[in-house]
Amino acid sequence: MRAASRGGGAEIKGTEREMGLKTCKFGGTSVADANKLRQVKTIVEADPERRFVVPSAPGKRSPDDVKVTDMLYASHKRGVAGEPADAVFEPIRERYQEIIRDLGLSLDLTPQLDDVCQQLSAGASEDYAASRGEYLNGFIVADLLGYECVDPAEIIHFDAQGRFDAEKTQASVSSRLAGIDRAVVPGFYGSLPDGSIKTFSRGGTDITGAIVARGTGSDVYENWTDVSGLLMADPRIVDNPRHIDVLSYRELRELAYMGATVLHDEAIFPVRQAGIPVHVRNTDTPDVEGTRIIRDMGDTPPSGQITGIAGRKDFTIIALEKTLMNAEIGFGRRLLNVLESHGISWEHIPSGIDSLSVVIKDSELEGKLEKVVAEIEKECEPDSIESYSEIALIATVGRGMSRIPGMSGCLFGALADAGVNVRMIDQGSSELNIIVGVEANDFEKAMRAIYAAFVK
Repeated sequence: MRAASRGGGAEIKGTEREMGLKTCKFGGTSVADANKLRQVKTIVEADPERRFVVPSAPGKRSPDDVKVTDMLYASHKRGVAGEPADAVFEPIRERYQEIIRDLGLSLDLTPQLDDVCQQLSAGASEDYAASRGEYLNGFIVADLLGYECVDPAEIIHFDAQGRFDAEKTQASVSSRLAGIDRAVVPGFYGSLPDGSIKTFSRGGTDITGAIVARGTGSDVYENWTDVSGLLMADPRIVDNPRHIDVLSYRELRELAYMGATVLHDEAIFPVRQAGIPVHVRNTDTPDVEGTRIIRDMGDTPPSGQITGIAGRKDFTIIALEKTLMNAEIGFGRRLLNVLESHGISWEHIPSGIDSLSVVIKDSELEGKLEKVVAEIEKECEPDSIESYSEIALIATVGRGMSRIPGMSGCLFGALADAGVNVRMIDQGSSELNIIVGVEANDFEKAMRAIYAAFVK
């Protein structure tokens, strides 16, 4: 990947709130146009330790705008259909050229744009198409900052089955970036052993940022986005939820998995392993402290207040009952074997003495439910088996919840008062959460009831 050659240092402005080397990821809305990129430049130059920058593809400039990545998907469809991608690709070309013009850069991105268009017209893979927004934007951000641009296809590796190869990637990132003082590494993608492009799931630039932070031995991973950190609940459901100032990796993992969307849930692992704190901040309001995510909360005693609430819809519960189930050797194994044979992963397995339920995402069961239930009935011979669709899961998360008297009573009392029927309860030994399953049409009501019960 061609590096920007412009050197020199800009005047450093602002105050340093955290010491040490920083990796900074900037999301799609943070790099959507020239004005946003100027903000990025100001933020980066405000702290000389912001030496590694991981940009996304340009996102929406307005609510009715289209993301560059979505336009690339459209170009890919034309290519797969055997049609030239030129016409569909033209708005993408103009988008990048407009950004370059508005920034006053001398960068010529024409060769890269032409190559991407040709590859898409020739039927390049969907992963290749999805990655090119970050790839192209990397050149612009590097030229704007005067940083070297490093293609993540060189340093982020997946195995032949498409699984992320953490060990090989760690070695490559550390080796490649060790001799570079300041670099831009586009987010979202890496490469397979044969050199072809492989992407992470949507939002995967968060993961790239965490990988770079770990590989460079950064002291802080700054995740710059369009919100000032994490909130205790979804503001689309709960009015004016409180801001979360600090939480642990484990708490974030629970919230992110259950639907809190500020940070990709898989982005936690690389930095957690290295003990690198994450700082979620808003590109538009860089002076706001945001939310800090740290390894643990030390010996700070539980406050009695939850950390946050998050939830997701579109689950199905398969519930089994069988007399003396607990004494039947291999019952659970036979059940899970059925799921495995259909390539189905499960989310939760709450159980009683003579009952067991499996909670599964609807997307895993699409077109399979009837057959799966029939096979479970054949293999496990339960006294009864039922499935319940349109289930939503809600996680109430907080450090040391199990040690605080009355937490469960407060939660279930709030749901009862709101007229919400609880279909499933799951609480592990992690002391971090209580998960309830409710009817999907009670989801928002339940979220508001739980929040009101704990946040006063």
